[in-house]
Amino acid sequence: MARRSKRYSEGSQGVDRTRLYLLDEAVAAIKNAPAAKFDESVDLALNLGVDPRHADQMVRGAIVLPHGTGKSVRVLVFCKGEKEQEARDAGADHVGAEDLAKKIQDEGWLEFEQVIATPDMMGVVGRLGRVLGPRGLMPNPKLGTVTMDVGRAVSESKSGKVEYRVDKNGIIHAAIGKRSFEPEQIAANATALIDAVVKAKPAATKGTYLKKISISTTMGPGVWIDPASVEAA
Repeated sequence: MARRSKRYSEGSQGVDRTRLYLLDEAVAAIKNAPAAKFDESVDLALNLGVDPRHADQMVRGAIVLPHGTGKSVRVLVFCKGEKEQEARDAGADHVGAEDLAKKIQDEGWLEFEQVIATPDMMGVVGRLGRVLGPRGLMPNPKLGTVTMDVGRAVSESKSGKVEYRVDKNGIIHAAIGKRSFEPEQIAANATALIDAVVKAKPAATKGTYLKKISISTTMGPGVWIDPASVEAA
């Protein structure tokens, strides 16, 4: 087993791993743990009672967090004509069409964290599936990243839009802010994501849906949150 850092061990001393915390208590616990030398991300993990191998139990979506993620996101938009200026006005970092697709294919260029495309550009973007797909960057109409409203899509990405998707183990991992955020901001972002995941509950799900929830900082210990208290809220 990997040896834990002294800071991690010190932080763990303030966390009771045998109990379930209320959300506000859990946020206080991670904020009170010793800090790293950088502004750590705050991560939320939700263990769901679904079987992602079945298409009717897949949980995926996107939400704009009320207080953003604290991270600067570089946005690439595939579009043409008047939509190019719309994308730039909204703050897109890169705007283009076949030229950008060629740059990605030929040069392995990946200096972006979000890709948005208008529907008419999906023929071009589709050829990049092998590159963008494994990195979770492929535009998807269900996530609002294939749209004619590129201005709104760019603005949402820049203001703290988070995409979530259950992995093969039935767990959703998402960054919901920074340690430097106020406790109320972290709690509000966590609540917004949990609410979105609850609303996305597949009809085919049987038994307990929200099985476990934990919150942690990049370098700190995880704190278990009582799912019942969050659902009740």
